[in-house]
Amino acid sequence: MIHITIDAAHRNIRTKSLLQKAAETTLIREGNKDSDLSLVLTTDKKLRTLNRQFRGIDQVTDVLSFPGDLKGNEPGYLGDVIISVERAKAQAKEAGHSLSNELSLLTIHGVLHLLGYDHGEPAAKAKMWVAQNKILQALGITLDVDPAVEAYSKH
Repeated sequence: MIHITIDAAHRNIRTKSLLQKAAETTLIREGNKDSDLSLVLTTDKKLRTLNRQFRGIDQVTDVLSFPGDLKGNEPGYLGDVIISVERAKAQAKEAGHSLSNELSLLTIHGVLHLLGYDHGEPAAKAKMWVAQNKILQALGITLDVDPAVEAYSKH
């Protein structure tokens, strides 16, 4: 089950069903269809606080993923994906696509992190971007997402 929370500052966001589909498609394509996770759409301020608290980086980021502690949670709980709506809006504008496409990309990206993908090394990054692009294609979303694009590799 995908639990989606949209904070009060962004109640006007109407992409809940699209993000649900993006997360579910990612889980299914990666062989984790019975897994649960939480997706939170929030503010730059919240992402900066979390980034500072958990990663020691005092700056805003677009998406953070926090794997679940399977010892303390029900089996199959992968964790939490937290997205900054302000970052998503800015990145969508910069890339020339819609906010809903950007939020879908960030959802997929965050879920892939929960599933163990990373982009710290070039080979791992290429593997993650291939997976992202295949999932985007499965959803009918065409984005020009190049692994070298800084906006998608800052976190």
